[in-house]
Amino acid sequence: MVGAYPAVLGLGFVLFSVLGGAGVPDILAAYCAVLVGAVFITWHEIRLPYRPEWKPSRSEIGTDSLFLLIVQAALPYLLSITLVIELSELLQEQGIAAEGLWPHGWPTAVQAGLMLAAGDLPRYWMHRAFHKFTPMWRFHAVHHSPHRLYWLNVGRFHPIEKAIQYAVDTLPFALLGVAPDVLAAYFVFYALNGFFQHSNCNVRLGPLNWLVSGPELHRWHHSELSKESDRNFGNNLIIWDVMFGTRFLPDREVGPLGLVNRQYPTGFLAQMKTPFKRGLEGG
Repeated sequence: MVGAYPAVLGLGFVLFSVLGGAGVPDILAAYCAVLVGAVFITWHEIRLPYRPEWKPSRSEIGTDSLFLLIVQAALPYLLSITLVIELSELLQEQGIAAEGLWPHGWPTAVQAGLMLAAGDLPRYWMHRAFHKFTPMWRFHAVHHSPHRLYWLNVGRFHPIEKAIQYAVDTLPFALLGVAPDVLAAYFVFYALNGFFQHSNCNVRLGPLNWLVSGPELHRWHHSELSKESDRNFGNNLIIWDVMFGTRFLPDREVGPLGLVNRQYPTGFLAQMKTPFKRGLEGG
């Protein structure tokens, strides 16, 4: 389905804008938009799956729900969505936010787009480092452990890696005094694109595959083969992969996903400990 991706993201931003215009706080408006988008993506996975055999088991859904709630929702809420927005407001109220380094007068959507492009550059290199250096890969292996993709396992990250991610791609913008509504709009794209990126939706993005890091590209990043998974590092956008020669989208179907070590623990508590045990993280 060609239009599902832009339609769901468009719906999310319309809902975010309408709720914001009605006086709903930015954080709540963003979460409502993301929740509605998740419902549509779930429906798409059920009705038009990319791989029917990627349908998750109940145990996988339970584990990935824990990761999503604790690592992808609660932790970012504490470290970023609340902390960063409140820090941004505080810095602006105190008049100590960096001045002249951010185009505060630009429209919210344009600022959010600039934030996406600028934030993805350090995140791109950080992602490459998590693949290259063994101590970092042990943490990132948690994210690569699933043998199938569906939107809920987008949150399967070790909390230490997730905290580092937000310190790199979100906190600096608070220090620049980026407005709360811009940060919230960024979060809407970040979340909905991330859900699609990991989804089992049969979608075709066409030319958008040269701009966004969507599901057709990201599936290859989860390939069991390191020569395929060490590509497509973009978090939201694929533009830095294009620039640095790591974009990869061959004209064939992706093979097995996950780690070479098929015995890698999959439970939530077990994966909190796996980065501290050598030899489990096979590429």
